Amino acid sequence: MKPGYLLALLCMAPLLAQADIYKSVDANGHVTYSSAPIKGGKKVVLTPLPTSPAAARSKATPQDFPKVTQETQRGRDDTRRKILEDELRIETGLLNEATQNLNSAQANPKLARDDERRKELSGQMDLHQRNINALKIELSKLK
Repeated sequence: MKPGYLLALLCMAPLLAQADIYKSVDANGHVTYSSAPIKGGKKVVLTPLPTSPAAARSKATPQDFPKVTQETQRGRDDTRRKILEDELRIETGLLNEATQNLNSAQANPKLARDDERRKELSGQMDLHQRNINALKIELSKLK
């Protein structure tokens, strides 16, 4: 087959895929849908769905949506920054404490259970370090 014919056939495929739909309801109330005409059935007319993003999108915000002044938003941002900085300070302290505990556990390796304790302390250090990194990212996003 020549490429031109193949291209024309591919372009017509969506047109060929669209079929009429027929609906029939029998005496018992059973509904039957078909792509071929049914005796006593009626053609169903479907409205096309919007295909462009602008048509599918409604207004960004409703008219009666509450507005926030810049001063109010700035106050909220300042409060959020203070909370994040407090959390960062706490996590830093917890990381330092976990580091000291791990260092003291490593300085005195006596029993097999000490290995479990060192793994636990190392896991706590990793957790606090991840929390610190996440808090720093959040703080960097604030204006």
